Amino acid sequence: MDLNTGDILEGVTLEEKGREMFEQFIRVASGEVTKSEALGFGGAEFVPWQIGAVM
Repeated sequence: MDLNTGDILEGVTLEEKGREMFEQFIRVASGEVTKSEALGFGGAEFVPWQIGAVM
C-alpha cells in the first residue's frame, strides 16, 4: 500500500491522515507513480470483485 494508516494507532489523528490521503490522491491524479506501478505491477492491479457479467 502507498499509504500507511497504521500510525493512527500511534496517535496520528484521522483528520491528519485524511489530509495526507487527500494530498496523495491529488499527487497520483497529477501523474505521480504509485508503488505498484514503480515495481512493474501497474497493469495487474488488485480487483476484489469480478468485472463484467458473471454466471
